[in-house]
Amino acid sequence: MRELQFGRKGAAQGEATALVVFLHGYGADGADLLGLADVLGPHLPGGAFVAPDAPERCAGGGFGWQWFPIPLFDGSTEAMAAAGIEASTVDLNAFLDARLAEEGLTPDRLVLVGFSQGAMMSLHIAPRRDIAVAGVVAISGRLLQPEMLAAEARVKPPILIMHGDQDPVVPFAELASAGDALVAAGFQVFGHVMKGTGHGIAPDGLGVALQFIKGRLAI
Repeated sequence: MRELQFGRKGAAQGEATALVVFLHGYGADGADLLGLADVLGPHLPGGAFVAPDAPERCAGGGFGWQWFPIPLFDGSTEAMAAAGIEASTVDLNAFLDARLAEEGLTPDRLVLVGFSQGAMMSLHIAPRRDIAVAGVVAISGRLLQPEMLAAEARVKPPILIMHGDQDPVVPFAELASAGDALVAAGFQVFGHVMKGTGHGIAPDGLGVALQFIKGRLAI
């Protein structure tokens, strides 16, 4: 298990009433999303915001981090990608458990917000945890191993999926594919299309995410 480095904003440790964990995309780092805390924080009183760096440097080079290698981008194999997902799942679950313990919070006070590869990890780990988190916001990602979801899901937290309809990196069609698989497996799923948006987070998407988070945390 690898220890993840992270940044934190919001309520002082021990005083937080909710925890939002941001999971960044391939080639980025935690700081890439932690700035969202400045936008969301005023609307989520008592919220603590944490954003870890993924555990591996990008296999394709550069200065960013990855949760797992991507064969299309870096020449890795599908076996390497699968092994990376499994290893990062262990790392991330341990990270979440540690942060909840530090904050003195239970999983029902935790929301995961993932972008791109971070969205993929969020959708992958949340159903497989022992106790459900309050909710998951998955932005511009896709559902990993959808054929295994129904059999492996232990819990079914509510999920918001959103995607830009002009995304050139992760196809927009992944929104419907993920939604169909999640609904078929019995999840409560909400969807939002960021019209005219590429691989990013549009203001309307951030607003929808905020309302979802507030609803899940009853803030």
